Amino acid sequence: MTAADWYLDFAQRQARGVSPTYERLARAVARDGELLALLDTVPEPKRQPNLLFAVVQWLAGPVGDYDRFRAFVVSHWARVAAELRVRATQTNEIGRSALLLPVLAALPQPLALIEVGASAGLNLYPDKYSYRYGDVVLGSSGPQLDCAATGLTPPAALPEVVWRAGIDLNPLDITSPADRGWLEALIWPEHDHRRDRLRQAAAIAAADPPRLVRGDLVEELPALVAEAPSDATRVVFHTSVLYQVPGPHRRAFIALARSLPVRWVAAEDPDIIEYADLPAPPADGRHKNVLSLDGKPLAWTEGHGRSMSWFGA
Repeated sequence: MTAADWYLDFAQRQARGVSPTYERLARAVARDGELLALLDTVPEPKRQPNLLFAVVQWLAGPVGDYDRFRAFVVSHWARVAAELRVRATQTNEIGRSALLLPVLAALPQPLALIEVGASAGLNLYPDKYSYRYGDVVLGSSGPQLDCAATGLTPPAALPEVVWRAGIDLNPLDITSPADRGWLEALIWPEHDHRRDRLRQAAAIAAADPPRLVRGDLVEELPALVAEAPSDATRVVFHTSVLYQVPGPHRRAFIALARSLPVRWVAAEDPDIIEYADLPAPPADGRHKNVLSLDGKPLAWTEGHGRSMSWFGA
């Protein structure tokens, strides 16, 4: 996929109807030969649309107007390229906890959670948030996560979490103003509700910081699983992470997750983890991930936890 194709796909399947600002930017970049040529000077994974847009926000550049955005990127390209090379889309979107919750609540309790690609670890606190699935509300404290769910009987109770830890190549410290600033830069311009939720979740995590291990997901996972209490159900999970992992290493991780004494929960693009006999996704033209448990697909999920279409047992 060329950079132009990537930006068009992002505009059509991710930003459309969700962020008019990012949809406009992405469509304009896809037509801009000079910006595309600049993007071609950084490694392919670093040309990602929402990474570029987040870096511009992080550098206090404009995103509301394409001409100003373009002028900023061109005139500050050395700084933009440097940030693209060292940063990743560590979007710590707690809305994804609403996708994980039905699976986590159905497992034998209590749980020991290990998140792969944890960023600042905010999705390690699914027991601390509140949820709304249609008319069903769970929990009474923390930020409320709304998820439009079809085909799902919502859980009756929140999971019991007795241990939590995460792995990341570059874990973020939720108590660091700089790391908090990068997390906020990753939030799309119109999404004030996500910014508010991030701040509420950050306060919860700062009061009881998670254990985050810096390192490679394949190298560090076995030791962390061994460290987790054996009298709890050990759960390894990840959401929208494996697309950033090179193919051979991704396959090594999947084989490892299948071999360890854990339950494995994933929400990833079906091109990243392949499943046999997937039903067709909802016909709305939007990008979808697949939620799975131990390699068995359960639901189509969207974006930042906005919706899910349950089809599994």
